[in-house]
Amino acid sequence: MLSKNQLGFLYMFLSVCAFSLMDLVVKWSNGYPLGQVLFFRGFVGALIYFLIIPRERISNFYYTKRPGLHFLRCFFGLIALLSIFTALRNLPLATVVSISFAAPIFTTIFSIFFLSEKVGIYRWLAVLIGFLGIIIIAEPGLKDLNIYYIYPIIFCLGMAYVAISIRQLSKTEPVWLISLYFSIAITIISLTTIPSGWIMPSLVDLIILSLLGIFGGVANLWLSQSYKFSEVSLVTPLKYLALVFAIIFGYFIWDETPTLKTILGAILVILSSLIIFRREIQLNKQVSVPRHD
Repeated sequence: MLSKNQLGFLYMFLSVCAFSLMDLVVKWSNGYPLGQVLFFRGFVGALIYFLIIPRERISNFYYTKRPGLHFLRCFFGLIALLSIFTALRNLPLATVVSISFAAPIFTTIFSIFFLSEKVGIYRWLAVLIGFLGIIIIAEPGLKDLNIYYIYPIIFCLGMAYVAISIRQLSKTEPVWLISLYFSIAITIISLTTIPSGWIMPSLVDLIILSLLGIFGGVANLWLSQSYKFSEVSLVTPLKYLALVFAIIFGYFIWDETPTLKTILGAILVILSSLIIFRREIQLNKQVSVPRHD
């Protein structure tokens, strides 16, 4: 019988694996329109969440006390999702994953304005270290004026607000409802791109594209379960296994070798995030920064 902390570790590991596989499918899907790929992420993900609606909520599953905050969470979540999908299709996998680790840095900054939190010297130091890491990783893109390097940063900004809004929503709303609304929003927005020309996938491609929604859907559920069973400080470091998976997948599938600057920048970003999480635990708070949701 596993302890609560062991269950937390297991769910976090499964979540990281699922998110990494989702990134893999997104990068593979470059031949399909982005809107069509988003549809599979949203529609299949929504089906998963419908399956776990509690029996007593089936008749009014859509009821929420905070529709405005759900709208903002969906709006910024969509911006983040579009940005990370665009980045994954146009940049090395390890580069995108490394920069995406900077989301807690922006969450710290946003918490000052949206949650009126006080940020001490340690967290400001973490923010500076994180920004230095981002500059080191993105330096080739800045030098070559590669616009795609801005997309992982936009993802971080979007996810920073998503983290703040989920922190507020989770006080009154169940996790499945927060995720369900977002998946429905993705589906509706993606359907508006049909006139731009979707491609009829083969049976094999249809299965792979469906896996995108499955991986994304279960990854968020497992992430939530991880935080439910274990302390954030214990399981959060496992998130950085995603970089290991990104390097392995990028090297063996797309022949991508991470540069020394990417690795150095990733170390600084990870160090920055760990400092932030450490300070949050000392202040007896929980920070849950979802990946793609």
